[in-house]
Amino acid sequence: MTDQTTTTEDPAADAPAAVTPSPTDPLWVERTGTRTYRGYSARGASVEIGPAGSGAVFTPGELLKIALAACAGMSSDTKFSRVLGDDYAVTIRVEDPKDMDDDRYPVLTERFEIDLSSLDDKARDKTLLLAQRSIDRACTVGRTLKAGALVPPATFEQPDQGAAS
Repeated sequence: MTDQTTTTEDPAADAPAAVTPSPTDPLWVERTGTRTYRGYSARGASVEIGPAGSGAVFTPGELLKIALAACAGMSSDTKFSRVLGDDYAVTIRVEDPKDMDDDRYPVLTERFEIDLSSLDDKARDKTLLLAQRSIDRACTVGRTLKAGALVPPATFEQPDQGAAS
């Protein structure tokens, strides 16, 4: 077993995660019922969306929180796997409450549940610093939220007559 408290000689290991290109595949949602939708990607993925009372669906707010958690996890994955091994376990929670008066999430805190007990204090601090740097550099969702993305008014168009439903 390797000593997981040693530092690596590879300077690239200390670099934040590289920014990866985002797919440009189309994304869309289609109405499936009253206030329920199915979201699609051109790669074949789908997700059920609706109000919490509609059963096995994600609310849009839940999808926002999941996107943030998954983005942070993907951005920090290389740093943690390099130190903890490829089979490390982590759960990332974003559980901050909604401000019901303003109908928004004023705070979105990512909380990693990860066992770092195999690391000494120095290795733990370095790993957490590098993981946070990777999240700050490569998590598109977090960077977008922190920058206060502009959301212009929706556009409304007549469906393309040649498009299949």
